[in-house]
Amino acid sequence: MKFRVCPKWAVFPQHNKRFGNHHLLFKPHHLFFTSSPRNFATTPASFNGRASSSNNGSEGSFLVPGATMATLVMLGILHARRLYDDKKVEEAREKGIEFEFSPDAKAAFLRLLPLRSISRFWGFLTSMEVPIWVRPYIYKAWARAFHSNLEEAALPLDEYASLQEFFVRTLKEGSRPIDPDPYCLVSPVDGTVMRCGQLNQPGAMIEQVKGFSYSASALLGANSFIPMAAEEDMDGVNGDQKHVANDSSKRSWWRVSLASPKVQYPISGCALKGLFYCVIYLKPGDYHRVHSPVDWSVFLRRHFSGNLFPLNERAARTIRNLHVENERVVLEGQWAEGFMAVAAIGATNVGSIELFIEPELRTNRPKTRLLHSIPPDERVYEPEGIGVMIKKGDEVAAFNMGSTVVLVFQAPVSKSLGKDGAASEFKFCIKNGDRIRVGEAIGRWRDS
Repeated sequence: MKFRVCPKWAVFPQHNKRFGNHHLLFKPHHLFFTSSPRNFATTPASFNGRASSSNNGSEGSFLVPGATMATLVMLGILHARRLYDDKKVEEAREKGIEFEFSPDAKAAFLRLLPLRSISRFWGFLTSMEVPIWVRPYIYKAWARAFHSNLEEAALPLDEYASLQEFFVRTLKEGSRPIDPDPYCLVSPVDGTVMRCGQLNQPGAMIEQVKGFSYSASALLGANSFIPMAAEEDMDGVNGDQKHVANDSSKRSWWRVSLASPKVQYPISGCALKGLFYCVIYLKPGDYHRVHSPVDWSVFLRRHFSGNLFPLNERAARTIRNLHVENERVVLEGQWAEGFMAVAAIGATNVGSIELFIEPELRTNRPKTRLLHSIPPDERVYEPEGIGVMIKKGDEVAAFNMGSTVVLVFQAPVSKSLGKDGAASEFKFCIKNGDRIRVGEAIGRWRDS
């Protein structure tokens, strides 16, 4: 077998004397790829400008690492796909067309692909250390492709060792001011509002896209403390509350703690509450950290190991139960106005969902069998009934690439005036299709 060697590329060393002049000694460490995710030293010459010694005496020669090339190709594919999808959506919006749910062959084909394995491999590539000199070029190319604002990055570009670190970068202080109004709920992420509304229909259905919905309990889990009584007719709920309060064995819309009297408040002191939801989609170029929308106590966490379908607008209108089938981390607890849940949903090429209040949590792990009937992994935060206190605007989680966050929460719906004469009815400040950033108000329940 003959090897054709170009002297310009330092792939193979000099001829081995043991085998004569007609054979080449092959050394695995000169391959394009390296087995170490944090090392790109694939050639005798280093990428940081410092020459290293080599057996063949070829100084200054180098190869672009295969992993970096694969990453650049993937970025190009993602960019082209985003441009195509955005163009279709913008054209439809200009014509006043709202896409309806319509499964297609591509959605069926996606179910045959090993998307979890593909996502883990992509996570492996993005975690590999990038040569210092090439980092600004890659990150600037990413920013141009996906409209990221690099001026907000907390660190210089050459200090982000990998694409993964760049994805989950923090921002400069003051880049995301939090609305100080105590009577507002703010956006936990930068993204596009896909859907928002009130869950006042039987089954508490969240609209995925026009023509298809899924239940809030399916998203949050069968054991969720979601206040299902909010689905009933609010005109007659006051009379029912007294009956429910006497039955301690049943869950009710006002009892959202884990059987702890410290957070159960009397019915007579409660304003009338409704149940609302908001779905926000993060594009690949968006800021990838999740912040707290309000001051609240997180009682428990559920981790669902599911699929990793894409979460873009096209996927939302072609894949059934998209948010319910995908891997997700759900936090449940209570805030001043009642129930609160935040669901961080993973997507294709999301290497992991990091939870800052539980750093040891690992997502997108290999599984021998993936059955949706397997109950989610659940953890109760101590002390029971009090949990972890999180302030409005605090960082809660982070994930790579694009993804989706779903909020399900209670808020006042009573139109009666308070002691200060202000109305206390929650109203959204946003609508479907709006762009929103961390700290901007999603809705308010007091007129200013």
